[in-house]
Amino acid sequence: MRGATTKHVGEASGGLLASPTSASERGAVTAETMLVLPVLVAVTMGMVWLVALGVTQVRVVDSAREVARAVARDEPRARAVDLGARIAPHGSRISVTDQGATVRVRIESEVSGPGGLFSFLPAVQVDAEASAAKEAP
Repeated sequence: MRGATTKHVGEASGGLLASPTSASERGAVTAETMLVLPVLVAVTMGMVWLVALGVTQVRVVDSAREVARAVARDEPRARAVDLGARIAPHGSRISVTDQGATVRVRIESEVSGPGGLFSFLPAVQVDAEASAAKEAP
């Protein structure tokens, strides 16, 4: 075809891919990302702290259950509390109450805040109780 004009899509002369952005809009995405990034980090830290709270609660519940079972099996109380101390978070308080035919165990632990941006959060107290019927000797 003689005299035909070929125009490529996306050329600077107004093709489909030509961008009407001006020089003042360049880098806007980078600036917006830099503004949002600290918020994303703070939310991530908060979520990690909540997961840590959940894990601590599970450890406290498991520890109370194990101590109650051990005391119900007529193991020495010191040995049962030592077993619970190995499962419970460091610094937990374990109390065992003999109630005749049953044994009740209460464990309390404190989880401190994540610090940093969340340093205003107080420590959270997690606790669990378990009871078990004493086994016949």
